[in-house]
Formats: sequence, C-alpha cells, structure tokens
Amino acid sequence: MIAKTFQGLEEVLAQELTSLGANDIQIGRRMVSFTGDKAMLYRANFCLRTAIRILKPIKHFTAQDADEVYEAVKAIRWEDYLDSDKSFAVDAVVFSEDFRHSKFVSYRVKDAIADYFREKTGKRPSVRLNNPDVLLNIHIAQTDCTLSLDSSGESLHRRGYRQEAVEAPLNEVLAAGMILLTGWHGECDLIDPMCGSGTIPIEAALIARNIAPGVFRKGYAFEQWNDFDAALFESIYNDDSQEREFTHKIYGYDNSPKANEIATHNVKAAGVTKDVVLKLQPFQQFEQPEEKSIIITNPPYGERISADDLLGLYGMIGERLKHAFSGNTAWILSYRDECFDQIGLKASQRIPLYNGALECEFREYEIFKGTYKGFREDGEKLDKREWRPARREERRPRKDYGFRGKKDNERRPRREEDDERRPKNGFRKDAKPFREHRPDHGSRRPYGSDRSRREERRPRSGESYPERKRREAREGKLKKQ
Repeated sequence: MIAKTFQGLEEVLAQELTSLGANDIQIGRRMVSFTGDKAMLYRANFCLRTAIRILKPIKHFTAQDADEVYEAVKAIRWEDYLDSDKSFAVDAVVFSEDFRHSKFVSYRVKDAIADYFREKTGKRPSVRLNNPDVLLNIHIAQTDCTLSLDSSGESLHRRGYRQEAVEAPLNEVLAAGMILLTGWHGECDLIDPMCGSGTIPIEAALIARNIAPGVFRKGYAFEQWNDFDAALFESIYNDDSQEREFTHKIYGYDNSPKANEIATHNVKAAGVTKDVVLKLQPFQQFEQPEEKSIIITNPPYGERISADDLLGLYGMIGERLKHAFSGNTAWILSYRDECFDQIGLKASQRIPLYNGALECEFREYEIFKGTYKGFREDGEKLDKREWRPARREERRPRKDYGFRGKKDNERRPRREEDDERRPKNGFRKDAKPFREHRPDHGSRRPYGSDRSRREERRPRSGESYPERKRREAREGKLKKQ
C-alpha cells in the first residue's frame, strides 16, 4: 500500500506507520509505501494523522502511449473490484514526457473499464466525479505506470470537525505534522497565539489524548468495495483502548472576534472543549506563562493573508518571545526569509515544509534569558540538529583554471616592467593610436582633439532648461489659440 503526504512529512508518516505495526516501510517523495493486511488498510485510514490518502496498487506496467495504457487496464479482471451497477472515477497524476495531458490518460482508463464491462455483460458502470463508489488512481512516472484503488475517497485532511473556516485555513494534515515534528505529545502546555480557526489547538488535543482523527469522518471509499469487512472495521472504529488522559492545557489566542467565534464552534465539534482554552487576545499582550509551555504557530506570510505591517508583525513576535517566553521553546512556520530575519532570534532547527504551493520553513527557537554567549557558557546547546549549509572549509576547493597571472591559486609577483608599461594614467606606452586601433570609425576623432566641432555648435542661451520648457509650452499655447 501507499500512503501519500506533504513533502517534508515523510519521516513523521513512517514513524506513525511503524507504531501501527506496518511492515516493509519505505520512504519516498511525498509518500511512504508499506505492507499489511486488510485490518492495516482500515487502521491506516482511520488512525494516520499525516496521510492525505491511502492507495492500494492493483497493477504495475510500462506504457509508451495512451493506447498501451488502455490495453493494460482492459486486461484486468474488473469484476473483482467493480460492478456494472456501481459508479467510478479516475484520478491521473502524470510526470512524463510521453504523456502530456493527465486528463487524456484518465479518459483512456475510463474507456478501458467501460469497454471491458460492455463486452462482458452488455452494461457498463457509470462515471461520477463526486462521491463515486470506486475511486481509481493512476500514477505515471515517465513510462512506469501504477494503477491503484483509492481506499480513502475524500482527502484524509478533511477530518469532519471543521464547521467553519477563516481565510486561508491551515491544512489539518500539515498542522498535525508540525506538532509531531516538535516531539510534543502532551508533556506540557501548548500555545498558539495566532490560532485562526483553531486547527493547531484541535489537532494538538487529539494528539495529546491519542484520539484517532477518523472518528469524525462520515465514510471511506473502501466501505463500497466488494470485499469490505464491516465487522472488522466496526471493531477498529470502536477501539478506544489507546486513548489516554491529558493533564495540561492547550491555549489558542487570536485578535479577530470572527476567528475566535469560528474556533469555538470547531473546538465544540471536535469534543475537546475540556482541553482547549480560547481567548480573544492580540500577540502584543502575550505574557509569560506560569507553566512550562511550547508555542506552535503559523503567522500570516503576506501571500494569502495580508498584514498592514508584515515585517513589523514579525519584529513584534520576536520581541514578545524574548521578553515573555524565556525558558521555553517556540516553533514558527513562515514563508519569507525577511520575516524570519525580523524575529531577530537564532533558530536551533530549520525544517523545510510545503504549505500548499509555498515552500516554507518550520523553525525552532529556544528562548533563554540574557545573551546567547552566556547561554552557551552555562553549558547549554542551541544547535542540536540545526540545518545549515556546509562550512567554508567543508566546501569543494576552488579550481585553478590557469588564468594568466595565477599559478597554484596565487597571484604572480609584481615586476618592474609592469610599472613601465602601465603608467599612472592607465594607458600603455606602446598602445596603438585611436585610428589604427579602430579604423572602422573613419574620420571620427577622439573626444576633445578637434576644437572646431565645438565652435560649430549652437551657442547655449542664457535661459535654464526649465525656463526653456516653460517658454516652449507658452508658445505652443499661443499657436493653438
């Protein structure tokens, strides 16, 4: 099976699969492959927090064009997966020079399935784009093709608890991945000072109590499959033996009354009002928490949500963290380097993440009192796993391309004849005259060599340039009149 995710969350997803008991786990780009039985397929959909969808491959093949895809798909025994009275849809993902249009690939897969049933039974299943009974996925990388059954249906980030959303809400899968990347599982208080519709606080509460994110969903695509085991899925759905107590609090602040109201509705729908405390409060009023805490937040980037003074906002964030969050750790997701620069604090860790199409960074800040030098003298370490470019001495040495005047990467020593050939005025004594050097210029002379040309020019008038322009404008008006 294949679990798809966002780029940057592959290792977190692999850890989740390991804890579920999956086998043969292999990390790829924006996906993790694994093996397991039918119970593992159901559990992966129901329990994984950082997966977008779970695919079950049914055929691997190679194809050079769409006709070869058609023949390979038509050769599958489709009565094992689909009935003529059911509906289906095909989603195509193509990274290939031979296949230029993903829609055309999906049309050919649809035609192959329809023709297969028409030849076998005289009837064909219908195609339905919204909520089909069976959803298929074909992935083409150059000529390698994988046809899979999509067991999830609607994307797994749609948990089911979100009643309303603010502008540009944070994806639930990304929010859960951010929390898991910090290593937090409910050991202390968690604060989101810019919580918006409450996605980070809600996902944190589900993680702290180990509540499966699938409890809010209305259904999955695998429930329409021919081999669906309802009793097995019912036992997985009703198993709450892994849930645990949470003795700390999760705080969500925002300066927007509308966002605070939306977050309140979403928290109630998720059933975590006991653990999440929401408050209408701007970040400027943030004060030092009494208990040990961690901040995880997603401020505006200036892309989908604009701010009147974006750089000033990040400067204020840095000031509040330094003076009102000492002794704790803050994690911030943002897009622009200039925004991070305004925070004015040294990041101890930087993790590349994608928020939609935006290539962002998730940075960790360990807030301490005093100076960074004093912090290090106390025996503390800031850069535990700091992502950084190679140091200068670790980089590849510069090549010697044999330019004149260089040997073994050193300058040629200065010689006396150099001074004779290059006097102070910058011209060599043996340089050719202008006409010999540039014969194509004909009668042109070097600037300043012929005074007659200057004398032939029209003498300058006594009026300045602005005066002349005003005079010409007046004269033009009089002519028009």
